[in-house]
Amino acid sequence: MSYCTNVHPAEDLPGVLAQLDRYAEPVRRLVGVDVLGLGLWLPAGLAGELAGDPALRARLRAELDARGLEVYTLNAFPYGGFHDDVVKHSVYRPQWTDPRRLEYTVDCATVLADLLPDTASYGSISTLPLAWRAPWDGADDTAATSAFAELTGVLAGMARRDGRPIRLAVEPEPGCVLDTVADAVSWLANRVDPRFVGLCLDTCHLAVSFADPAETVAAIHRAGLSVVKVQASAALQVEEPASEAAQAALADFTEPRYLHQVRERTGDGAVLGSDDLPQALAELPAQRAWRVHFHVPLHARPAAPLSATTDVLRGAVAALESTVEELPHIEVETYTWSVLPETAGNGGDTALIRGIAAELRWAAAQLLGQEGGVR
Repeated sequence: MSYCTNVHPAEDLPGVLAQLDRYAEPVRRLVGVDVLGLGLWLPAGLAGELAGDPALRARLRAELDARGLEVYTLNAFPYGGFHDDVVKHSVYRPQWTDPRRLEYTVDCATVLADLLPDTASYGSISTLPLAWRAPWDGADDTAATSAFAELTGVLAGMARRDGRPIRLAVEPEPGCVLDTVADAVSWLANRVDPRFVGLCLDTCHLAVSFADPAETVAAIHRAGLSVVKVQASAALQVEEPASEAAQAALADFTEPRYLHQVRERTGDGAVLGSDDLPQALAELPAQRAWRVHFHVPLHARPAAPLSATTDVLRGAVAALESTVEELPHIEVETYTWSVLPETAGNGGDTALIRGIAAELRWAAAQLLGQEGGVR
């Protein structure tokens, strides 16, 4: 189990190393473990720099080891600038038709191969679900398929050399070409080598799509694919979105940096969507419950009339436990601490460190039955 460092802003190696001292090692101490997993986020420029310099990779590995930190997984969804004042749709660029996306992912694989602890059976890299949904056409499909094939060739060669694979985990997200897990399964099945490409199951995204977690896990495995990585996350939920209290509560979560897609399931089972929270009330009927793509802390239930979809997270992990011999990598990914209404501008580093540690303890207890801490 890891926590994802995309919650911290850093665009270069000094910034990443500063994160380790400022946040990651204090989180490890507070959780009370000798070794803590990090789901490392490396922006493209830094990934390229590290990939091109074995000495820099060795330095990063040594810095991690010295602090009791280890890396099994990388988050290669955001290419860079993930803490810009406005991120929104830019997080989906470059898309998988752009050679820069392939280059970035190969760089991440090169870095991860040298960071993996000796105990790791594989490494994982999560990536975006091809692109935002438009524009996208058949030519784009062909280009992305070719890019995945080229990446697979690289990963297969690395596996032969190193004796253990680096695996790509495609992360469906509302509004993208692969909007749902069902979309991703349909696109990936019979198109990729499942030894090297599978799914990243982000349970916030899964909840927003109103998919059943057990049925979703079963469908992935029926298609001959696997869940390579779970991003343990929870969406915001509101039962009566048209009420005055709900609108006031949701207004506190309306912020300019990230995109917060909203979905509403109708009485006949159809799922209606709006691309961002500010537009949702004008675009959706607001007659039934909403789920909002806003990652909320796992351990802290939002104040009524809002709630969180942690039951979907529990259900997904339980379904995996009953399906596979060994759970995939689990990465706690609440990147929204800086824009949460309760924490924006308040609490500073201490509140963030305590919050991440509390999430990890919650996840260890609720998902893995480890009451004593994170292992």
